Amino acid sequence: MSETSTRLLRLLSLLQTHRAWSGAELATELDVTARTVRRDVERLRGLGYPVQALQGTAGYRLGAGAAMPPLLLDDEEAVAVAVGLRTTSGGTVTGIEGASLRALAKLEQVLPSRLRHRLTTLQQSMVRVSAEAPRVAPEVLLTIAHACRRRERLRFDYTDHAGHTSRRDVEPDSLVNVSRHWYLVGWDVDRADWRSFRIDRLHPRVPTGPRFTPRALPDGDAATYLSRRLSVASWPWRTVVTLHGSAADLADRVWPGMGVLEAVDDTRCLLHLGADSPASLAWMITALDVDFTVTGPPELLTALRTVSERCRAAYENAPDAHMHQVPPTC
Repeated sequence: MSETSTRLLRLLSLLQTHRAWSGAELATELDVTARTVRRDVERLRGLGYPVQALQGTAGYRLGAGAAMPPLLLDDEEAVAVAVGLRTTSGGTVTGIEGASLRALAKLEQVLPSRLRHRLTTLQQSMVRVSAEAPRVAPEVLLTIAHACRRRERLRFDYTDHAGHTSRRDVEPDSLVNVSRHWYLVGWDVDRADWRSFRIDRLHPRVPTGPRFTPRALPDGDAATYLSRRLSVASWPWRTVVTLHGSAADLADRVWPGMGVLEAVDDTRCLLHLGADSPASLAWMITALDVDFTVTGPPELLTALRTVSERCRAAYENAPDAHMHQVPPTC
């Protein structure tokens, strides 16, 4: 019986890799006959696991059932799930904190002692900095996600940053999480253009609308498009700066929502960015700690000149300025 149980667990582990297995492949992996594989498959079905037989071939695949059967997780998967549940319990999606903690308690109860020790050590070393963030309801995220997957128009009431409410009819493409905010990226039917919407500001209307044919996203993908809108398109002051460094080397210096990098060659890249003032543009550019070239707008050049003069004055007024042979540049 012990050997059979061990083999069943091994078979279940193979089927949970989300691929189709032929009977011969499973027999080889388990070192048994094809007949034993068929019997073990029937045992798993009797335990509630929806093992599907593939038509046209003597193969098997684990499908979705009416109830969720127990899962087999390896060590790394178990720790990853536990950390994810711990993080989710303090996230920006309302109503799932309690469920996350209950699931975490169940998982920790059955973890082997070696994994429980690893998880405890990891959690004791993690420090979470809490910050106020808009909360979104999980049912709203699910409604939008289903509309994206089924390619159905989404109708909702939307309140913009100025407090104005409007009715929107959108062909949804993607859900994107940026920092502490959730966004919907989609084609606004009435405005005939791509738009992004803060999900905490929208209220879906049901039922969803008719199906639509997907459109090609600008910038290639939703994340890049949204990053460009958040960092450039929505600001009154915009510029494109040539940075004297490769996009790969400078990517980690451009924080989410700051700007969009565009590779030129191995020694240069372009940074598209926007801000609420020329002074803010100057601050973001100089904060990258890399040489750069700008051509405008004139207000940005004036702001950079102001920053340079301020830095030089601070240097020249420093008590030990005379000890430095070469003044710094800003």
